Amino acid sequence: MLSRYHNPLRLSQKAWQTLRHRGLSALWQNLGQLNNFTLSYGRWVSRHDTLNDNDCKTINSHILLMRWRPLISIIMATYNTPERWLRLAIESVRSQLYPNWELCIADDASTDDRVHSILEEYIQLDKRIRVVYREQNGHISAASNSALDMAQGEFIALLDHDDELPPHALYLVAVALNERPHLDLIYSDEDKINVKGQRFDPYFKPDWNPALVTGQNLVSHLGVFRTEIARSAGGFREAYEGSQDWDLAIRISELIPASHIHHIPYVLYHWRALVGSTAFGRDEKSYVTQASKKLLFDHLQRTGRKGDIIVNTDGSLRIQYTVPCPRPLVSIIIQTQNDLHLLPRCIESIRNKTHYLDYEILIIDNQSDAPDTLNYMESPESAGISRILHCNFKFNYSASNNFAVQAAKGDYLCLMSSNIEVISEGWLDEMIGHAHRPEIGAVGAMLYFPNDTIHHAGIVLGLGSIAQHLYVGHPRGTRGYKRQAALTQNLSAVTAACLVVRTATYREVGGFDEKNLPVEYNDVDFCLKIEEHGYRNLWTPFAEFYHHENASRGYRDTIEKNEQHKLASDYMHSRWGYRIENDPACNPNLTLNNSWPYPAQMPRVKKPWKG
Repeated sequence: MLSRYHNPLRLSQKAWQTLRHRGLSALWQNLGQLNNFTLSYGRWVSRHDTLNDNDCKTINSHILLMRWRPLISIIMATYNTPERWLRLAIESVRSQLYPNWELCIADDASTDDRVHSILEEYIQLDKRIRVVYREQNGHISAASNSALDMAQGEFIALLDHDDELPPHALYLVAVALNERPHLDLIYSDEDKINVKGQRFDPYFKPDWNPALVTGQNLVSHLGVFRTEIARSAGGFREAYEGSQDWDLAIRISELIPASHIHHIPYVLYHWRALVGSTAFGRDEKSYVTQASKKLLFDHLQRTGRKGDIIVNTDGSLRIQYTVPCPRPLVSIIIQTQNDLHLLPRCIESIRNKTHYLDYEILIIDNQSDAPDTLNYMESPESAGISRILHCNFKFNYSASNNFAVQAAKGDYLCLMSSNIEVISEGWLDEMIGHAHRPEIGAVGAMLYFPNDTIHHAGIVLGLGSIAQHLYVGHPRGTRGYKRQAALTQNLSAVTAACLVVRTATYREVGGFDEKNLPVEYNDVDFCLKIEEHGYRNLWTPFAEFYHHENASRGYRDTIEKNEQHKLASDYMHSRWGYRIENDPACNPNLTLNNSWPYPAQMPRVKKPWKG
């Protein structure tokens, strides 16, 4: 089988887009990145994800020292499973270094007699394997519930009948539970495995991401749940086949605090890529989309939220949250200084391409002295289009925003650079729909360079020392790593070139840092302060803009600017050092050397058996 990284048609299309939009040098650069991602995973596995004899001995010793060795019930449903795959799945459980498990198999009335013979063989071979034979075929949800009914363990783990677990999978689950006994939901990274046993297409996941989990089954494999909560949530629901695991994960996440959800940054599940399996492709099971739409609609109903379920052009799903009624006033704050070549385009794009009409425009004039700029600003002010606020102090981006917020009348703020140009007419509806949710802090948008390549798809901490944008320079329409450039998600930070936040939240966190961050990193610092106050920041690709970057402020081309940059960097490291080194939205197995995530040459993951 061909993954999307190995598909020649997809590769040729991507190569042509890169060559057309960015030139030959960018094409060579991207091919080098792609080679690292697709060709080195086997070497990455050999170097970083293969246990040797000493590892196994050390893990066994560690297990003996564990204070708590909970029983983990592995839930498996079978139906006419080919012997080769069924045996490999069962043997991968029997090969677990962690011994305190049981395998609960529900056979969904298989018509192939070999399945019964194999299961009976394993019952005799290992007393930890238990089987129930269903009299009628009920499909995956009903069969999984039959296996769940048998479970005696405090936790259940899900395993499909043709997939495999690596030998340290349950050990690392037990390690997590010993470190955090309160956990109710645990998930891990995963990859795919083909019929030859070759591993490929890893998914190195972020830590718990409530926004992303409404666009894809983030938990998926290896998913581990506290048995009592899985049962109280209703187990696996019929009529959700194909998305039954996703449905269960979302329902459980609604019942528990986020602190009870934990991500293990190890590949602990190998998803078999067979024709007819969703590992081969989402289109292999067309009914999955309908089940997914239904589970998201149910999620909205249970949580008391209003919104529509939208099928994106790539087949993925999103929730489009309803804007509150009556619509709140939004204060759009635009900073300018002699930007007549930028400001009119920005304002006209807002006026002509914004469905959401309840807004005011505040122009912050940072001591403009060009007559044409001054004349322009006087004109819209007299026409009632905007208000002009004059900042009579040395340029300080943070202070200027704080100054403007004092005069803002809106319940929501939209910080916007003068070099922004609106693309999508529903941008403000999209951003307010998210910002209105009580758990959300700052909301960021998708920004493109004028040549239709990505400038901002969210910010990752630690990338480029402090923080940098994701997917910079990749063509518009790029779906990104595991579709994440096309899905709404929680991120640690977003750029203030276009940022929406509640006015009350802005004031609650103290606004922007005027003293330490007058020009650089103030938006990252602001977003981290928002998180520190218990909110989650969010980025959406469904609010799109052009960003004529650096058109107004220029580069660090003076000694003063370089010194200012150093002071800002030093402050960020002293204030947020731990967060910069541990961005929950960036898996520690992924590189911090490139805006496109691919496996790091030196993962930042600690192996617990090595102390």
